[in-house]
Amino acid sequence: MTTPTPLQHAIVEVRQQLAEGHASLRATYEAHPLTARLLHGRAKLVDTAIVRLWKTGRLPANAALLAVGGYGRGELFPCSDVDLLILLPEPPDADLQSLLSELIGALWDVGLDIGHSVRTIEECLDAAIADITVQTNMLEARLLAGNAELFADFSARYREQLDVRAFFKAKQLEQEQRYAKYQDTPYALEPNCKESPGGLRDLQMLGWIAQAAGLGRNWRELARRRLITGEEASDLRSVERFLQHVRIRLHYLTNRAEDRLLFDHQEKLARIMGFEPTAAKRASEALMQRYYLTAKKVTQINGILLQNYGTEIFPGRSAPAIVINARFQAVRELLDIRNEDVFERHPSALLECFLLLQQRSELKSMTARTLRALWLNRNRINAAFRADPANRALFIEIVSQKRGVVHAFRRMNQYGILSRYLPPWRKILCQMQHDLFHAYTVDQHILMVLRNVRRFTMGEHAHEYPLMTRLILSFDRYWLLYIAALFHDIAKGRGGDHSTLGMVDAREFCEQHALPADDVELVVWLVQHHLTMSHVAQKEDTSDPEVIRNFAGIVGNERRLTALYLLTHADIRGTSPKVWNGWKGKLLEDLFFATQRLLRGATPQQALGLDDRQENTRHLLRYHGLRPGVEDALWAQLDAVYFMRHSPDEIAWHTRVLYFRPSADEPVVKARVSDEEQGVQVMVFSRDETDLFVRLTGFFGRMGLSILDAKVHTTRHGYALDSFILQDTGNSASYRDIVTLIEHELTQMLQTGGEPRRPGSGRLSRQVKHFPITPQVSLRADEAGRHYILSLIAADRPGLLFDVAQVLASHGISVQTAKIATLGERVEDTFLLTGGGLSQDSRVLKVERELLDRLQV
Repeated sequence: MTTPTPLQHAIVEVRQQLAEGHASLRATYEAHPLTARLLHGRAKLVDTAIVRLWKTGRLPANAALLAVGGYGRGELFPCSDVDLLILLPEPPDADLQSLLSELIGALWDVGLDIGHSVRTIEECLDAAIADITVQTNMLEARLLAGNAELFADFSARYREQLDVRAFFKAKQLEQEQRYAKYQDTPYALEPNCKESPGGLRDLQMLGWIAQAAGLGRNWRELARRRLITGEEASDLRSVERFLQHVRIRLHYLTNRAEDRLLFDHQEKLARIMGFEPTAAKRASEALMQRYYLTAKKVTQINGILLQNYGTEIFPGRSAPAIVINARFQAVRELLDIRNEDVFERHPSALLECFLLLQQRSELKSMTARTLRALWLNRNRINAAFRADPANRALFIEIVSQKRGVVHAFRRMNQYGILSRYLPPWRKILCQMQHDLFHAYTVDQHILMVLRNVRRFTMGEHAHEYPLMTRLILSFDRYWLLYIAALFHDIAKGRGGDHSTLGMVDAREFCEQHALPADDVELVVWLVQHHLTMSHVAQKEDTSDPEVIRNFAGIVGNERRLTALYLLTHADIRGTSPKVWNGWKGKLLEDLFFATQRLLRGATPQQALGLDDRQENTRHLLRYHGLRPGVEDALWAQLDAVYFMRHSPDEIAWHTRVLYFRPSADEPVVKARVSDEEQGVQVMVFSRDETDLFVRLTGFFGRMGLSILDAKVHTTRHGYALDSFILQDTGNSASYRDIVTLIEHELTQMLQTGGEPRRPGSGRLSRQVKHFPITPQVSLRADEAGRHYILSLIAADRPGLLFDVAQVLASHGISVQTAKIATLGERVEDTFLLTGGGLSQDSRVLKVERELLDRLQV
């Protein structure tokens, strides 16, 4: 039997010591949750283990072992990795390389997640110049074992080389890049408590800069230097502890270095941290609201402290103040209060400062002392302040400015001014939305919608949505849409219909601010109907003249129509980057133009543009070189409904493929990449079969393609002419590659026949598991009684559409049109149906029951 080496013997003992030490630290923390005791305790525990292995590993006396990064700071979270720097006087030879490899292997063997580097001092200095992350890690280096003189030499040369001004600029740039990665918001529904804006990294960055510049080693020292106030130092200690608790609990809950507050963990984490559910909120919602308020506080103080750092680090940058008025001055492109008590003596200046930023383009932001004074005096905005006509006029001026509107409202929200001026805003501040397709809290969603409306007015963004820009710039007092955006979701979470409740708040605001009666009614109407246009466009058959007539009746006039179109477009885009797509934009655009023509005096048929579509299609066919009349044989088999449901481009495409084979013996499948390459359009032309729609949905599901839109048409001579818009849910291949695959595989499937095949069931997303969606099914006749409208809501999953189609086919029900709306993990699908004996109530009930059974997850 081989005798264990001293290092192998040490590994066994150290592994046991670490396991017992970690268990003891956890038990102590859970009994008395003190972050400092846990974080420093784990660092000391790991220190002991590493030093023993270093000494047992017979490393040369001239080498030094350093802790760097967070470990160098003396803090280790439960599952954080351990960063080490092995410092050598000269590059290692083969023997030393072997010893170092044994040491690193031993560290892994005892259960430590090691990040290490082996460098000479010169290599360290070169790496620090090349990489700001390496330079930052070395800033907090401390000696664990080995050559103290070598470490002292390294520290002196590192400090000598450190360019504090360059370091400050680099860390600011690094923060900007990190913010951009997380979409510049702390308010995403699954934030990263370490890296997201307002997370622990923001606080660590403030500490690094202070340490590099010699400004202080903790928040108390920064307060003594008057870089922050005593209250801010206390706030920083409090928010830091909360974020540390969140990260510690996440690590223990998941048993890994997990820093994301995923839906999977939020409810459990909330209960562990002592948050209790109420009648209005889940425990997780209470936790997340606390988290967002914490992140908000961090970003506030971060902005103030970075400015103060800049003043200390660049003392020569100060410039003489330029007086703006009796209350404000400009200091190096920043708005500054002229006296510390400005807001006390002139409360209206709490709004005036935002207006000045809008009016003076040379001003980029506010000075730290102005931001601090703004926050400390926010409570001066009370009922008397809100009732003052001068303050009301100031607020309307801010809303109606030509520039800086979004920045103004984001700053007002950040520093507590908006929630003081608009009391209903307080109820949505940092309020989470558990509908799985809103990516932001309610207040941030509203500001995102405001931003989207504002972008329509800006020439530099006109290329994004040219129609929107043209419409809004011709709209009288378009800033009224900003007010509608502010109030459209302001009643979320109160219980009841938020559109109806929001109308009351909007009317009160508009009347208090003396808006003309017509403008009041427009804003109130927009808040009431802000969901109507998206509902009609995505869930109703907009090729039906009656649908257009009913919608036009709701709208009433073209001004309302234009305003609602602009607000709806901005609202959908403001929910989540994943929710908006070009297909939804096209649905809204078609509904807008059809309604606009109707309001201008056209008949419903003219509004839908049947004659125009055919004429425009003919022009496209001539453009592609087809002689006049070639379309007649195919078009003779198509009715008016077909032409109303398809655009001229789609009709021309179908015609170019089919004009020479209107009675093809074999199935014809054609696919193409849709506009802006956001999906694939597929056309299927085949003799009609009872289960054709079922087979098609099964095929697309097996390919991992999600159906966004389906138009199912039966020609006069018994052929199915079906159109689909598809997206690749897995993003596994380019759409151009998918086109060829669809054409070949789908044609082959249709030719060979066989029973419809269900796609694989797949797994439910983790979001749906934690926020289950109760299926809803409604099957009702339309107003004309010619068709039936099936509406369903369910959790999205692979094979769902196949299951729906299979139930319908089993009852002999034909699908005429399918509108598939996927909102995050929730689907809201609408089908236009015929046949199947749906005039019998018993049959309708049976279909609904079967669908509900199939939709259960």
